[in-house]
Amino acid sequence: MLFIVVATVIVCALLVLIILAQNSKGGGLSSQFGGSSTSQIIGVKKTGDLLERLTWGLFIVLLALTLSSNLIVGKNASAVQEQGSNNIETAAEKKSLQQNFPVPVAPTDTTQ
Repeated sequence: MLFIVVATVIVCALLVLIILAQNSKGGGLSSQFGGSSTSQIIGVKKTGDLLERLTWGLFIVLLALTLSSNLIVGKNASAVQEQGSNNIETAAEKKSLQQNFPVPVAPTDTTQ
């Protein structure tokens, strides 16, 4: 379970970094500061395709990790629920025993 949580956090961090590295479709801030023209001059036009593929790949990995953690937690929750029902039965037995043998209460003085 710990492995899945750590892997999910790492995938989320990578996904955020890759999304922030991408140019937006409308240019956004990168076009205002000359970022769009420099990427075409240098010749790194395929970088956008690579980042988009990485984004989709990491999204699929994140989805798989989330679903697998749900399955693992679901199995553990049923085991905890079974143990919880045993505790509920024990508490009900104790309550029934207390009803059969009531605890004596000290008399109060009402002659004031």
